[in-house]
Amino acid sequence: MAYFKDEAELQQILGALFDQLKADARVAPKISEAKIIIRWIYDEPKGVVTIDAAHPPTQPGAYIDVIWGESDLKPDVEMSMKADIAHRFWHGQVNLMAALTRRQIIAKGPIPKILKLLPAVEPAYTMYPKLLREMGREDLVLKK
Repeated sequence: MAYFKDEAELQQILGALFDQLKADARVAPKISEAKIIIRWIYDEPKGVVTIDAAHPPTQPGAYIDVIWGESDLKPDVEMSMKADIAHRFWHGQVNLMAALTRRQIIAKGPIPKILKLLPAVEPAYTMYPKLLREMGREDLVLKK
């Protein structure tokens, strides 16, 4: 089942999550400390998002920048996956190591840097379903 009908919906929904995460005091400072640029490349539907934690944020109240679409920034780590895998990941239902082993997620770059960030994003596993409900998208909330 495809969770997102097109790139615009993918960006609207995951964009709302990333907007919360980039200003969240539990998550974003830990990502910012890593001084890393991460690019996610989604498929089915297509989408590209870059997290810039290597440079000072450009928006007030944010700890990191989130850039949708193409970016001139050179990522330290690039993660490619189907958008459905990302949707399940943000629900806390994807084990990153298992997904990498199964090639559900293809990573380029220093994987240990990403693994160190996993504890930092754990609050997102409850934030994402809550956000979906607030957006009126209960249909996208996965059961545990």
